Amino acid sequence: MLPAVVKLCCGISYPHLRSMSGLQRTAVTVISKEITQMKHWAQIKHHMGKHAEPKTEVAVSEDQLLYIQHGKEALRKAVSMLEDREGWKLEIQENNGDVICSKVIPGAGKVFRLEAVLEASLDDLYDLLFVSVEDMHQWNPSVQQIKVLKRAGPETIVTHEVSAETTGNLIGQRDFLSVRHSCKQKSCLYLGGAAIQLESFPPQAGFVRAEDGPTCIVIKALDEDTTKSSFTWLLNMDVKGWLPKSIVNQGLPRAQLDFTRHLRKRLSLR
Repeated sequence: MLPAVVKLCCGISYPHLRSMSGLQRTAVTVISKEITQMKHWAQIKHHMGKHAEPKTEVAVSEDQLLYIQHGKEALRKAVSMLEDREGWKLEIQENNGDVICSKVIPGAGKVFRLEAVLEASLDDLYDLLFVSVEDMHQWNPSVQQIKVLKRAGPETIVTHEVSAETTGNLIGQRDFLSVRHSCKQKSCLYLGGAAIQLESFPPQAGFVRAEDGPTCIVIKALDEDTTKSSFTWLLNMDVKGWLPKSIVNQGLPRAQLDFTRHLRKRLSLR
C-alpha cells in the first residue's frame, strides 16, 4: 500500500515542484522521509509478529507472553529513537572510525549511539551477543556474570547481569535484571531490551540495581562484504545511586568503547 501511495503522491506533485515555495518543498521532503521510516518499521514489526508465536505447538504461559511483549515493545521504542536522526551531538570519534553521539530525549534522559564496523557476520554476532550471552564474561572483563533466568520462546530471555569491579570503571559495580529480545532477518539483526522487575528476584544485597531503558543493537551486513557488519548500539541506562551526571556521562560512552574493543578482540580469535 505504501509504495503505491508514494508513487501517487510523486505523480501528482512533480509537475508543481518548480512552483513550490521553500517551505512547501521542505514539507514534501519531510513527508517522504516519514513514509520511508514507516515502511522500514512496518517490515520489522511484520517480522517480529511472525516470530512472537512459538515455532512448535508448545504451551506458553501468561508470564512468558508478558516477557515477549515487554521485549518487543522495548525494541520498538529503541529503534524509533535511533531512526530519529535529529538532535544528535558528537561525543567521541576514534581513529578506527568508531563514532559515539549523544542526545537528550524527554522521558529517557541522555542516551548514547555508537556506530562501528565489525569484521564479523550476522551469525557470529548473534551467537556471541544473544545465543551464548552467558559466556560473555569469558571475553568481556567488564562483565562478572550473566545468567539466563527465564526463556520465552527462542527470541526472548530474562537475564541477570552483574558488572565486574574493574580498574577505571567510573560508575562502579552494578547488577541488572532485564528482558532481552532478538529479531533476526536475512541481512539484519535487532537485539533489544529493557529492565524488568520480578518478585522472585529482588535487588541483591551489596549491589546497586541499575536499569536499562529501551535499548537496542542493530547489526546489518555490509552489501559489499558479507564478512563485515555495521554495528549500531543505542545505550539508554539509569545507573541509579548518587553519582553526579557528569561522571555518568563520561562513564557510559567509555563503556561502549571498551565493550567494542573487547568484542573485536574476541572476534579476532575465530
